[in-house]
Amino acid sequence: MRRAMIVALLVGLSAHTATAEATSETLLRVKDWEVRVVGFDDGSVSCLAQVTHGPVSFSMWSGANELVELQFYDESWDLGKDQTANLKVQIDNYAVWNLSNAELHLQSVFFNIPDGNDGVDFLNEVMQGDALYLANDQGDQVGSYSLAGSRAAVGALIECVAGLKADTNPFQ
Repeated sequence: MRRAMIVALLVGLSAHTATAEATSETLLRVKDWEVRVVGFDDGSVSCLAQVTHGPVSFSMWSGANELVELQFYDESWDLGKDQTANLKVQIDNYAVWNLSNAELHLQSVFFNIPDGNDGVDFLNEVMQGDALYLANDQGDQVGSYSLAGSRAAVGALIECVAGLKADTNPFQ
């Protein structure tokens, strides 16, 4: 039932994005999280799960290719453009994840989580965790993000991506 609703939203967004205007539709709000399906100017559609506190956010983006991109955003950052950094992420007291060559762009840090078991393990930790901590390569904390509601949010993100995959029109 929910997948049919997502596919219907995707069809509507795909038609709307042809007008050169990005749009989004909220699929779920739970605790600190919001999950949306987003249509972009170029006609592409992605799913987004995001936790936001004022000018700071942590997001997970994914399209039909199932590649999950992390985005850490802080309005106060001035990271320049086209730079990379090695960063660390820790969820609660789990082992530290190394984000080698994370992309830095203005107020955002981008990183693609790996395919396979490591990516699944990361998403499972997010779903089970209470807080995510972002640190520089030396381990100094630069951000923290609530994971309250992340189990439902990641579940909705996965359903949204399944809906993207189900929307297979070979003539688009």
